[in-house]
Amino acid sequence: MDLEAVRIFAKVAELRSFTRAGEHLGLSKSRVSLRLSALEADLGSRLLQRTTRAVQLTPDGEQFLARARRLLAEADELAGMFQAPSALRGQVRVDLPISLARDVIIPRLPELLGAHPQLELLLSTTDRRVDLVREGFDCVMRIGNLPDSGLVEKKIGVLRMVNCASPAYLARHGVPRGLGDLERHVVVHYSLRFGADEPSFEYRDGARVRELPMRSAITVNSADAYRAACLAGLGIIQAPRTGMRSSLAAGVLVEVLPELVPTPMPVALVHGHARNLPRRVRAVMTWLAEVVRPHLDDPG
Repeated sequence: MDLEAVRIFAKVAELRSFTRAGEHLGLSKSRVSLRLSALEADLGSRLLQRTTRAVQLTPDGEQFLARARRLLAEADELAGMFQAPSALRGQVRVDLPISLARDVIIPRLPELLGAHPQLELLLSTTDRRVDLVREGFDCVMRIGNLPDSGLVEKKIGVLRMVNCASPAYLARHGVPRGLGDLERHVVVHYSLRFGADEPSFEYRDGARVRELPMRSAITVNSADAYRAACLAGLGIIQAPRTGMRSSLAAGVLVEVLPELVPTPMPVALVHGHARNLPRRVRAVMTWLAEVVRPHLDDPG
């Protein structure tokens, strides 16, 4: 199999454009098209659906892309076997929670990329739970309990939680002193799947975790919108304390019911390389853990 053609295919699939892939790789659009046509002929399958407006992966192309990324990663690893031990090269595809990426990780990235100029990060930031294998990520950082998926998990720490509301909201609804007071309050509902769950107030009762059904006037699906809705006085939120510290210190948000907080949320790095984790992926994961850990709490 023509490894360079596979690399061209992966770049076209990433950019969804023959022209942009050619510009990135230093090839003409016609050369890109010829190499991909030859690859499809060798495989006996159509990988890409070409139209005048877009390039889309076929079902066979989706399957081939996941394997192609692993193949290219192995090739890059082999190419770097005899380089200096500290040198990293090749792509690492990472998915990160938006707030941690924005506030903690991205400001530190110049250090990593400055030390490894041949390393390329493909960085996705989202609050949804991506499909690591299907979407081709090398590693993802996840917040919350993880289902048993067969993926490899490296725990970093936990995020301790806090209940917050704005001064304006508390002036209208009063400061809750206990669970009974929550009958006259509302929460900002955070849900990645609108309509799939109901708003509630989570708290620990000894060793048990309980949820009190609540009313909500707004549902959001991102951490930024969640905090913004709270600042706007739209309800109480339950969020990681580390992301609320500046707002609490400035007085734009107020902590309520400190004795009734949710269970701390675990933070972990997850990868799908059951064995032979590429050195560059391992190095990036180690760096991510070192950068994020000071902003987390110890699980114990």
